[in-house]
Amino acid sequence: MRPADLNPLFAAASALRGIGPKTGALLDRLLGRKGQPARVIDLLLHLPHATIDRRARPKIRDAARDAVVVIEGRVTAHHPPGNTRGRAPYKVLIEDDTGDVTLVFFLNNFAWVEKALPIGTTRWVSGKLESWDGHLQMVHPDRVMDEEGLKALPAVEPIYGLTDGLYPRILTKAVEAAVGRMPDLPEWLEPNRAILLGWPSFADALLAVHYPTSPSVLDPQSQPMQRLAYDELLASQFALATVRGRMRDNNGRPTIGTGVASDRILAALPFRLTAGQEEALAEIRADMAGPKRMLRLLQGDVGSGKTIVALLAMATAIEAGHQTALMVPTEILARQHFERLTTLGAHAGITVALLTGRDKASERAKTLEGLANGAIALVIGTHALFQDSVVFQDLGLIVVDEQHRFGVAQRLALTEKGRSADMLLMTATPIPRTLVMTVFGDMDVSAVREKPAGRQPIETRAAPIERLSEVVTAMQRSIEEGARVYWVCPLVTESEEVDLVAAEERFETLCQVFGDKVRLVHGQMKPAERDAAVADFASGEARILVATTVIEVGIDVPEASIMVIEHAERFGLAQLHQLRGRVGRGQARSSCLLLYKAPLGETSGARIMTMRETEDGFRIAEEDLRLRGEGELIGTRQSGLPSFRVANLDHHAKLLTEARQDAADLYATDPSLKTPRGEAMRRLLYLFERDAAVRLIEAG
Repeated sequence: MRPADLNPLFAAASALRGIGPKTGALLDRLLGRKGQPARVIDLLLHLPHATIDRRARPKIRDAARDAVVVIEGRVTAHHPPGNTRGRAPYKVLIEDDTGDVTLVFFLNNFAWVEKALPIGTTRWVSGKLESWDGHLQMVHPDRVMDEEGLKALPAVEPIYGLTDGLYPRILTKAVEAAVGRMPDLPEWLEPNRAILLGWPSFADALLAVHYPTSPSVLDPQSQPMQRLAYDELLASQFALATVRGRMRDNNGRPTIGTGVASDRILAALPFRLTAGQEEALAEIRADMAGPKRMLRLLQGDVGSGKTIVALLAMATAIEAGHQTALMVPTEILARQHFERLTTLGAHAGITVALLTGRDKASERAKTLEGLANGAIALVIGTHALFQDSVVFQDLGLIVVDEQHRFGVAQRLALTEKGRSADMLLMTATPIPRTLVMTVFGDMDVSAVREKPAGRQPIETRAAPIERLSEVVTAMQRSIEEGARVYWVCPLVTESEEVDLVAAEERFETLCQVFGDKVRLVHGQMKPAERDAAVADFASGEARILVATTVIEVGIDVPEASIMVIEHAERFGLAQLHQLRGRVGRGQARSSCLLLYKAPLGETSGARIMTMRETEDGFRIAEEDLRLRGEGELIGTRQSGLPSFRVANLDHHAKLLTEARQDAADLYATDPSLKTPRGEAMRRLLYLFERDAAVRLIEAG
C-alpha cells in the first residue's frame, strides 16, 4: 500500500552507498526500532541536537577562550615525547603574527601528526582553545586541514546523537547519503498555509536542518523546525481522527438500562458514591444512550473509585441485554478485579467470568461457550480477550483499564468483536490536558478527582539510603504491631553498570532479618509463583513484599500500610504516585518512605519534594509534565503512547491545536484520502509511522 516513491526511504540504511556491515550494525543499534534494522527514513529524521559554529576565523590573539574556534597558523616546531611508550603527549607549535598555540596529541600514532603538520606549512586547525599554565593550547583538534580541507569544512556543523563506536563523520556521511534518496514529494498542507507562514517544503526543511547555515536553524521556533514539527503533529492528529472516525462512523445503538442491577450493586456497597463518581457515571450513561458509539476516557487519581463507575456502566449495558468486557494489562489485576466484581455482581444476578492466557483448557472452553451463547454477561481478561477464538453473542460495552498499556490496534481489535460496541478507556495516571489532546485528540474525558470516604491519608517522608539500618529497625516494630510492607526496588538482579540495589538482593538481606515473613515479586517470575507470593502477602502469612514496579498497578491489599521505595530518585513522579497508591486503602494509618541516594539532582529533588507536599494525582501529573517535558511522558516511559521525533509540546503546543483542527477538517472532507491533498497526506502518514491509519482507511 505504500506509495512507490517512498520505497527508497524505507530501505535499510545499511544499503546506502559507503555504509559497510560494521557501520550498518552501529546504525541499527542507534536508530533501529523493536529489533528492526535502521532505515533511510530513520536517518533523515535523526535530527541534529546542536551545532558547532565555525564561521569565525580569528587571529590567535583575538580567538575566544574555552570555545571551539578555527585558526590559521604556520607549523614552527614539533616536540615529540622522549619515551614513545609512555603517556606523555606529542606537542606541535603553530603561530601567526599575533601569537602561538600548542597543539597537544595524546596518542601513539605520531607518524600521523608528522604527516598532517609538516614544519613550515600553513594549516587550519579547529578545536577548543584553552589557556593552560599561561600558554594557549588545543588538545586533540577535531580538524587539521590544508587549504582544500578548509574549503570543505561546513561553516556550521550539525551535531548528532551517537552510539559507542559510531564517529560523527561516519554518521554525517550516512545522513548525506540518506538525503540523496529524498524523492520529490507533493504538498500535503492546506493551500497557501506554507506560503502564509513562510515555511519551506518538507524536503527543504530537512535539508535546512541537516545543513544549517546558522545555529538558530535548530531553534524549535525556526521556520524549518516548525514545519517539520507541524507535519509530525498533523500526521498524528489525522491518524487519531481516522481511528475515532472509523469507530464512530459505524452507527451506534442507544443503550438504556432499567436501573435494577445498578441499584442492587449500589445497595451492596459499604459507601455512597462521591459527587465526582456520580457525575462521571452520568456522562458515560448519556453517551451510551445516544445514537453514536461512545468513546470516552475516564481518568481518576489512585483510589478514586473508577472501577465502581465502570461496573455500574457495565450493569447498565447488561440491563439493556448486552454483554460487557473489562480488559486489563496483567493477570494479577485481572484476578483481583474478578474476585471483587464477582461478589458485587452476585448481588445483581450478573454472571462474571475470567479469561487469561493461563486458563486450563476445560475452563477456557466453558468460558468461550458462555460468551458465545450469552450466558456470561461480564468477562474480565487480559490480551486473551481479543484472540480470534473469543466470540461474543452481543458485546455492547468494552472497558479498558490502564489503557496506556495497550496499543490502538489492540483496542480496535476488541471493538471488532461487538456490533457498534461502546468503549470506555480508564487510566489511574491523570493525563495533563495537553497530552490528552496529543494522545486522544478531542476524545470526551470524564475525571474523578476526589477519593471515596474512608481512604486514609498517606504520610510521605524521604531519607538518604545511608539510613537503611534505621529503616529496617523501625520496620521491625511496625511488623510486630501487625503492619504489612511493600518494598520496591528499581531492578530485578544486581547490575555492574548501575549502582542500584536489586530486588533479589534486598529480598535476601530482609530475609536475614525477618525470616519467612518476606516474599519476592518481579516481572521475570513465572505467573504462578508471582500469584502465590501476592496471595501470601494478602493473607498475612507474609508481612513484607519485595517487588519491582510490577506492583505499580493491579495489587490491592487493604491491610498494607507501609510503602518503601528504594532509590526513589530513579523513578518518575507519576510512577512514584502510583506506587504510593498501593497503601492507604484500609483502616490503618499509612506511610510512604522514599529512600534516595545523595546528592539529589535538581529534578529528582523537585520530584521528592512534590511527593511530600501533595497526594493530588492531577497536580502531580502537571508537575511531572513541567519537570520532564512531554517527550518522556509520552515516550518509552509510558508504553503505548506515541513518541515524537521532532515535535516538542513545550514549544509546539500552539501547532498541536492548529494541526488537530486541520486534521479534523481534512477527515471531514476526505476521510478516504482520495483527493490530491489526500494522496499527499497518505505519504505523510507513512513518513511519521502512522501507517496503521492508512490500513484502517484501506480496510474501509
